[in-house]
Amino acid sequence: MTTSVTETDTLIVGAGQAGVAMSEHLTRLGIPHVVVEKNRIAESWRSRRWDSLVANGPAWHDRFPGMEFPGCSPDSFVGKEQVADYFATYAEKYQAPVRTGVEVLSAERNVGHAGFRVQTSAGVFNVQRIVAATGPFQRPIIPPIAPQNSALWQIHSADYKNPQQLPQGGVLVVGAGSSGVQIADELQRAGKDVWLSVGAHDRPPRAYRNRDFCWWLGVLGLWDAAANQPGKEHVTIAVSGARGGHTVDFRRLAQQGVNLVGLTQRFCENSVSFRDDLALNIANGDANYLSLLDAADAYIERNGLDLPPEPQAREFLPDPTCITDPTLSLNLAEAGITSIIWATGYVADYSWLKVNAFNEQQRPQHHRGVSNEPGVYFLGLPWLSRRGSTFIWGVWHDAKFIADQIAIQRQYQQYQTSHDL
Repeated sequence: MTTSVTETDTLIVGAGQAGVAMSEHLTRLGIPHVVVEKNRIAESWRSRRWDSLVANGPAWHDRFPGMEFPGCSPDSFVGKEQVADYFATYAEKYQAPVRTGVEVLSAERNVGHAGFRVQTSAGVFNVQRIVAATGPFQRPIIPPIAPQNSALWQIHSADYKNPQQLPQGGVLVVGAGSSGVQIADELQRAGKDVWLSVGAHDRPPRAYRNRDFCWWLGVLGLWDAAANQPGKEHVTIAVSGARGGHTVDFRRLAQQGVNLVGLTQRFCENSVSFRDDLALNIANGDANYLSLLDAADAYIERNGLDLPPEPQAREFLPDPTCITDPTLSLNLAEAGITSIIWATGYVADYSWLKVNAFNEQQRPQHHRGVSNEPGVYFLGLPWLSRRGSTFIWGVWHDAKFIADQIAIQRQYQQYQTSHDL
């Protein structure tokens, strides 16, 4: 049987927001390329998100520069299906050469001549460059502390869809970033008894003094921060666009009926224990919240802006009992907990990319997405070039930089080829 062979300059692996943005920039520069995607365009938005999910940033902010969300108020928070449709339409607008249903099996550097040989489910691609645009949400992580208890119904937040999916009984949500907080809130509002395990987190205001926090991070230069602060590598961000957008308030969640506990430490038989760090985690989140308010107030005064004061933003509810007298252990059966949802993040999976582009922890080695392996590029990763790199607009700007680097390398190659004739 003859194997199909496709020749092109650049192969983009993944047709989510990163791959679509990359294709737009390469198209503008006239660089031949193909985008391969094993599922549909933006499939993760459709099948790896819960039913009620909306974008965490407003429509005016979380988009590509070349197209607005159709039929949406600029300050609205767009639903996941509409986000996926947006990327599919965007790909059509720029005639992105996307081939769906194509899985990349392996990619290796050629021996004795330039480029890479990429084996896929649709044949071989011979390419000069590879852009790994598969993003950070590839393989869900359930930590090894998860109990090996068949009586408990356990899933990762990537597989959570809606409250009706869960069996009868209470639920423990482990992880209080954006996903864990929103899922816990939805389950409690659906009538579930919910325990939410809260670790270290940042907690920005949804909006302050008539401006969304996305705007504040922009004017304060925080989106462009080039590196995370020391000790913040594993700190999640608790923010929500649900129900029109609101500031995440753990005290209010407790008042609403969510049982807050500290970081989940271990399971033993039918019990779970938590660290005695809930009050500290809440206090640190408050400090992060207040620091942004302070920076915003200073910016308003410095620039003479006429934005209404909001003193109530600094008022906190009293600490609930779950903070002042924390639960450190829980008998799951006695508490009626029958389900665990692990909102514990993801790891990247580059097992298909068989090149020398990774460190000892198998993390990509790169500068702004340009790998230390010539011809290999990464896109869509956290802090690729700045704080905003994993956001829709941030991916677009990172893709532009990488496309420019590809164009520069092509110029050198073309010079070499023309002078060797």
